[in-house]
Amino acid sequence: MKNKPIFVLRSLVVFSLLLLGAVCAVPAQGVRFRVKIDPALVKEPVSGRLLIFMTNSQKPLDAIEPDFTNPNAVYISGTEIRNLAADRPVEIDADALSFPQKFSAAAPGEYQLMALLDRDHSYTYDGAGAGDLYSKVAKVAMPAATTEIVLTGQIPTRGVNPVKNVEVVEYESPTLSAFWGRPIRMEASVVLPPDYDESKSAKYPTVYSIHGYGGDHLKALRGAADLQKQMAEKKRPEMIYVYLNAHCPLGHHVFADSANNGPWGTALVNDFIPYLEKRFRMDARPSGRFLTGHSSGGWSSLWVMISHPDFFGGTWSTSPDPVDFRSFTGPDLTKYPPQNAYFGDDKKDYNLVRFNGMPVMSVRQYAQQEAVLGYYGGQFSSFEAVFSPKGDDGQPMRIFDRETGVIDQAVAKSWEKYDISRLLRENWATLGPKLKGKLHIWVGTADTFHLDEAVRLLDAELKKLGSDAKIEYLEGRSHFDMYKDGLGDRIAAEMYAVARPASKAAKK
Repeated sequence: MKNKPIFVLRSLVVFSLLLLGAVCAVPAQGVRFRVKIDPALVKEPVSGRLLIFMTNSQKPLDAIEPDFTNPNAVYISGTEIRNLAADRPVEIDADALSFPQKFSAAAPGEYQLMALLDRDHSYTYDGAGAGDLYSKVAKVAMPAATTEIVLTGQIPTRGVNPVKNVEVVEYESPTLSAFWGRPIRMEASVVLPPDYDESKSAKYPTVYSIHGYGGDHLKALRGAADLQKQMAEKKRPEMIYVYLNAHCPLGHHVFADSANNGPWGTALVNDFIPYLEKRFRMDARPSGRFLTGHSSGGWSSLWVMISHPDFFGGTWSTSPDPVDFRSFTGPDLTKYPPQNAYFGDDKKDYNLVRFNGMPVMSVRQYAQQEAVLGYYGGQFSSFEAVFSPKGDDGQPMRIFDRETGVIDQAVAKSWEKYDISRLLRENWATLGPKLKGKLHIWVGTADTFHLDEAVRLLDAELKKLGSDAKIEYLEGRSHFDMYKDGLGDRIAAEMYAVARPASKAAKK
């Protein structure tokens, strides 16, 4: 899952916006919008996912986005449009695909309205991004007929500030390129120890860190200077940190080989890491290669460790996505006949998101809102891109129907090979000796997405198998406050103790 609220937009550069409104009699077909583009904005026709947001909030807003804590607060309409040009406006029916209900069902009154054209279909993953077009927030009276919207702003590209001893690396993977039949790049931000240039010959243990859903390798650079400062002050042992990019068009590929995304795990171990070890002075041995990650990155780091147990010296994973499919954020995917993805045997909807112990969003609401925001790239779609077979239409097969929640048993069966708990249970005779001392997991007892429930099931399985895995539950912690009180420092010290057991830093 995301390592931040899932639908929170990036901080946007202050912008100037414009929306013109015209209200007519309500037509039989519902609420419609005529979308135009400012001639001064772009010269060529543009395409993408047109999102229209509407809310009855009384607070004047500069931008409107889905409300993570109150999914019913913002109406959303999603429509695919092609070749929108200044001289070719498009008219859409807001009710055709909307959440949480049709726009025409909105109670009479004054609303605020905003449109955004998601040109690269990445809104479901990390919100509005560079190149997206938007309109100004304006008021509209409901019920309304045809409202004219003018897109007048474009989100600029944000540069990356250079930091000493930090390199952004791009590498063309032979394995992935062969799968796709075109060049595919792997990316990472590499943070070197502060004395890297001065030491000339010293080699360092290497930490491979995988971000959560909604992240990428560049966002990690925000903390690069502070990380180097900690190493310089000997508050953290000196290691090389490689922040891997797991973002792909279909979401988060979690470095697992899949039918839809390609062999990302194989490419990491066979292509990218050997390349990095030639370019930088890394230990280049299992006892000096470590994995860590949070959320989807937590699942990724566990998966890569288990898939390549001889290659790495251990994983330190926090708040991982479901590690036991008997609790996949609610439903048990292993049951036959299959459960419903939206509700249990008691017919009550599964809660997906909770804050301070209070349920704020169900699996049904999350999945149906995601379907309006974009056909692919969302969290559940991202899971399907990794775990599902490719369908006859070339798309990842749906694990459940978004309208009804009915689970496809054949697809659920295909997911079994990615069930970490099942994989360990069935292959423990081989994996157990190789994973000795290498599995470390932390999760909060109040995890925002109930991910602690699957971890407890995995924990019980590992105990039955006689594993020495270290699994800790941080009391009262949610998905977003796991690293307060020095968890990151503790993880770094434990890693270094494996790589340099005789050093003073390892004994602290």
